Parts: sequence; C-alpha cells; structure tokens
Amino acid sequence: MSLDENKALARRWNEEIWSKGNLSVLDEFLATNFVFNYAPPGMVPNKEAYKLAVTMYHSACPDMYYEIEDVIGEGDKVVVRWVGRGTQKGEIMGIAPTGKSVTVTGISVLQIVDGKIVKEWTEMDTLGVLQQLGAFPS
Repeated sequence: MSLDENKALARRWNEEIWSKGNLSVLDEFLATNFVFNYAPPGMVPNKEAYKLAVTMYHSACPDMYYEIEDVIGEGDKVVVRWVGRGTQKGEIMGIAPTGKSVTVTGISVLQIVDGKIVKEWTEMDTLGVLQQLGAFPS
C-alpha cells in the first residue's frame, strides 16, 4: 500500500474503532498477529485484549470522540496525534462515574503491513485524565 493509503487507513481506524467504538471492523483493520503496548494488566497484548481496551474506554466515556490533529507517515509507519473529549459516565481505572468532561491527548504510531495494522504504540496523558477526574492532585 502507498503512504497515502496507509494514512487513510489510520484515519478510518480512528473514526471506526476509537470514535465510534465499532468492534465489528477490527478484523478489517488489525492483522492476525496484531500487538499493542497498553493491554489491560495481566493480558496478552493481542486483538482480544484490544477489544477489551476499546470497550473499557467506551464504557467509561460513551460519548468520547477522538479528533485527529496530525497524521504523519514514513515507510510502513503512520503517526497520529489526537485529542479525545467525552464525559465520564462509567468506571475507569477504579474511578466511579463522576459526570465530568474529560479531554485526553495522545500520539499513536501504527505499523501497517499489507493493509493491516500489525503494531500500535500509543502514549496518552493518563495523568491529565486522572487530574481532571479528581483522582490525582493537579
């Protein structure tokens, strides 16, 4: 796939999986041997754990929407800088629902091979989220 096609796939990945929480399209986007760096504790970082991670975030903030601010690509990697906004209506990280609005920023690096994401590395401002929810002092 071309770099432009990989960038388009990254945009669709963000919209379908993260903004819409559409788990039915995971096989369309993720390779069979997919791995990621933020699996829930004690879980193998594979597609099944990814489903749980997406479900966890969408259960906590069902109205969460992730807006892409930048997409940069080189070779088989695409970097997506994003911001997510939503309202905490479910438990997350042991924090009971607060009803507070939350904004989280992050950067995801996707390695794409033959039209599928094989690896995802994401770094996000988890401390900022905890502070917004009142679970950690500012």
